[in-house]
Amino acid sequence: MPQITWRRSKNVYNGFQIVNRLQTISSLALAASLAAGVSAAQAQQSFYERFRAHNAQMAALQPPMVTPLVEADPRLIQYLRVAFSNEYTAAGTQTVSYGNGRGFGAIALNRFEFDYLPPSYIQHNTATAKDGLGDTSLVGKVRIASGDAEHGNFDVAAILSHSFATGTYKNGAATDAWNPTLVGCLGFRRFNVQSALGGAMPTGKIAAQGRSITWNALTQLHANAHLWLELENNATYYFSGGHDGKMQNFVTPAAFYVLRRKDWKPTHPFFVFNSGMQIATSGFHTCNHNLISEMRILF
Repeated sequence: MPQITWRRSKNVYNGFQIVNRLQTISSLALAASLAAGVSAAQAQQSFYERFRAHNAQMAALQPPMVTPLVEADPRLIQYLRVAFSNEYTAAGTQTVSYGNGRGFGAIALNRFEFDYLPPSYIQHNTATAKDGLGDTSLVGKVRIASGDAEHGNFDVAAILSHSFATGTYKNGAATDAWNPTLVGCLGFRRFNVQSALGGAMPTGKIAAQGRSITWNALTQLHANAHLWLELENNATYYFSGGHDGKMQNFVTPAAFYVLRRKDWKPTHPFFVFNSGMQIATSGFHTCNHNLISEMRILF
C-alpha cells in the first residue's frame, strides 16, 4: 500500500511539473507576444511620425493656401477628397456625379506627388442615358520651384495625368487621354493668385472626340483662421471633334472651411469642407449651375 501511495504522489508531482511548465511557457509566449506587439506599435508610430514630419517639411516650402475647387493645385499635398457634383445640361437635364473625379494623393521624396482618381458614379435622371461608372485617372506632379512667405511665397509645378477609358454605358471618353498641365501660384499677405494652362489629348478617335486647351485663373482670400474665399475662371477651347472652334467659360465662386484641433501642429491632419458653383458665362456650354461639394482630409 505505501508503494502505491508513493506512485500516486509521484504522478501528481509530475502532473504539477507539467502544469507549471505549461504555465511558464504560456507566460513567456504571452510576454513575447506583448513585447512584439509593443515593438511593432512603436515601429509603426515611428514610421508615421517620420512620414508626417516629411510632409510637414514639404508643406513648409510652399505658400499657405487651399487647393482650388476646380483648378489644379501647384503644391505638393497629401490628401483624401470625397466629392459630389450636381449640374444641369444645356437641355436642362439634371446630372449627378458621386465622386466628381476626386480621389487621393501622396507625396514622394522631395518633389513628387502621385494621385489616384477612381471612377465616379454618374446618374443622369433621364431615360435616354444609362447611369454608370466614369473614367479612371492616374496623376503625376513634379514641383519645379517654390518658396515660403520669406522666400517669394510662390510655387510652380508640372502635372501629367492619364485617364483610362473605363466608363460604362458611354459615361466616359471613347479612348484614353493624356492631360499635361503647367500651374503656378503667387501669394501676398491674405491673398494669392493662381493660373494653369493645360490640355486634353485623346489617344485615338480624334475626329470624333477632338482636343481641347484649358486655361484657369483664380484668386483666393484668407478671410480668417478658418475661412477661405475663392473666385475662379474656367475656360475651355475646343479643336476638331463635335465642338470644333467653340469655347465655354465658367465663373466659379467657392468657400472653404478649415477645421483643425485646438492643439494643431503641422504634423497633425485636418479637415476642409468646401462648396462652390460653376456658372456658365459663354453662349456655348455643355452644362450649367454645377454645384460641387467636397470633404477633404489632409495628412
